[in-house]
Amino acid sequence: MCGITGIYAFNEIGRFSMINLHLANEALAHRGPDAARLFDANRTGLGHRRLSIIDLSSDGNQPMSDASGRFTIVFNGEIYNYKTLREDLKAKGIVFHSASDTEVLLYAYIHYQEKCLDKLHGFFAFAVYDKEEDSIFIARDRLGIKPLWYYLDEDKFLFASEPNAILAYRIPQIIDRTSIFQYFQLHYVPAPYTIFKNMYKLLQGHYLTLKGKDLQIKRYYSPPTAPLPEYKNLSYEAAQKKLVQLLEESVLERLIADVPVGAFLSGGVDSSAIVALASRHTKYLNTFSVGYADEPFFDETKYARLVAEKFGTNHTVFRLTNDDLFEAIFNLLDFFGEPFADSSAIPVFVLSQRTKKKITVALSGDGGDELFAGYNKYLGEYKAREGGFLANILKNSLPLLEKLPRSRGGYFPNKFRQLHRFAESMQKSPQERYWYLSSFIEENELWKMFSENLTAHQEFSGSISEFLTYQNRKKEFLQYIENKNFNEVLYADVQTLLPNDMLHKVDSMSMAHALEVRVPFLAHQLVNFAFSLPASYKIDGNRKKRIVQDAFKDILPKELYHRPKHGFDVPLAKGFKTVLKSWINQLLDEDFIVEQKVFNPEYIKQLKKTIFESSNFDQNHIWAVLVFQHWWKRLRLDIEAKEED
Repeated sequence: MCGITGIYAFNEIGRFSMINLHLANEALAHRGPDAARLFDANRTGLGHRRLSIIDLSSDGNQPMSDASGRFTIVFNGEIYNYKTLREDLKAKGIVFHSASDTEVLLYAYIHYQEKCLDKLHGFFAFAVYDKEEDSIFIARDRLGIKPLWYYLDEDKFLFASEPNAILAYRIPQIIDRTSIFQYFQLHYVPAPYTIFKNMYKLLQGHYLTLKGKDLQIKRYYSPPTAPLPEYKNLSYEAAQKKLVQLLEESVLERLIADVPVGAFLSGGVDSSAIVALASRHTKYLNTFSVGYADEPFFDETKYARLVAEKFGTNHTVFRLTNDDLFEAIFNLLDFFGEPFADSSAIPVFVLSQRTKKKITVALSGDGGDELFAGYNKYLGEYKAREGGFLANILKNSLPLLEKLPRSRGGYFPNKFRQLHRFAESMQKSPQERYWYLSSFIEENELWKMFSENLTAHQEFSGSISEFLTYQNRKKEFLQYIENKNFNEVLYADVQTLLPNDMLHKVDSMSMAHALEVRVPFLAHQLVNFAFSLPASYKIDGNRKKRIVQDAFKDILPKELYHRPKHGFDVPLAKGFKTVLKSWINQLLDEDFIVEQKVFNPEYIKQLKKTIFESSNFDQNHIWAVLVFQHWWKRLRLDIEAKEED
């Protein structure tokens, strides 16, 4: 686990950026505090910041070259089956000089080339430079657990684990206007695009090759869209047993480490199942939960404690006040190199910060909801597709629901919010409904936000024709929804929501504290299994995540079942009017807004009035505006500092 960066220059002008390789590597110091090294050959440079997990000796440091010196690797992630691969490669005559999975990965690539990707169990983003061919190979894991950003212009190719490292090469920071529109709708910029022109995210399950200026990108993995032969016609009872088996195998692999391993424990079925299985193979497993001292409606620590007691874990509860969450805001935002407005990043940041004091690796239940239909929106989608009496009643009750109080702040307002959203979505086609349920603001409201001068503003280097680009990207986002079956909705979320939001959030917030988070539900064997099952195994008219609940019913405490899934929205609205008020006034200052030439000043003026004089507003939308403004100000300061140098 670590941070990686590199440059591949096409000419001497591009090579001039090599002097910033050290700065780029230092921008990743939080990801890898244990070692730092650079590599320079021809017009190629590689950088690595190490967090030692497997083989803690200096033998595992990177960049790492093979015995001949021809191939050099930088690698972020873990290969869980490295011992098996090592034995296979030793049988082919390869002599190893370390006990690290990095060296195994290097020789697996040398021996199998891109076919090595099919053999890997784990999560990764890695680059291998071939000195003889003067070429570079870069790959990202199947589900996008580990990040890989890259930049391309006429002089050079750059890559890194985070965009801040790429910016350290002093590239032109030209903002992509279309990405701004997507950000305010989705609260993230969907891959392969970023907030900057010429900067991209390598998609999950893809690799790229670069020789000279010839850049090729290819997909090597995607979840199955039809049942795999071994799972065809699998009964529901047999599928439950297989799920437990595959998840236990995945958990067992993810316990491999030369440092302490623990687990996040929310009290939900996913994290509880992982703890139950991990406790079979680890004595005194360390488990960690967050409780919300000021928000009892969302506090689920009593369920986590039941699980911890049943499986004898060494359990720690971090009780967070709202002030703890608000204070964290000013520390975490700079770890995102582009605007990212999922406010649940705040408790993940604090949980990771406190967990790191006790362990270096944590297991997490992420991915279970997307694979097995755990979110409330899936129940709404299922009923919308199935139709029926209840769906028709709700569809026609929209006028009434619009008059009821809707928020996440209490049981009934939250239910009214969910019912209203479902009733609204019922009016739409499957594609329109998926976009609506993925979005935080509708397009007719989106355009009201921005200045009429936006397209002419030099920072954006664009024109109104970019609206067509926006529409094309929207089509890309919706390409998986074909109105064939319910599984396509889960498939779409695994391709979009999961890597761009959930996994990006967890990776960024955990690695801010050099904590490695492993996700057993996203073993590719388990993903293949999940997408081989009929939708009816995952969801019916009454239950979400049906097979996961049933598979672990005799294992987990009975109290975990038949209780509402609350989710958690950080109580930002309370902070807006108190401890965050001066920050908001700075970010939404009228003179700054006019100078910025991004937003419609009248829109922002009304937004400020709503924040401070009303309680009827969407805190998530306001958070998205504030995150963008904070990012913008930091970007301007960064540009000014580089101009002074």
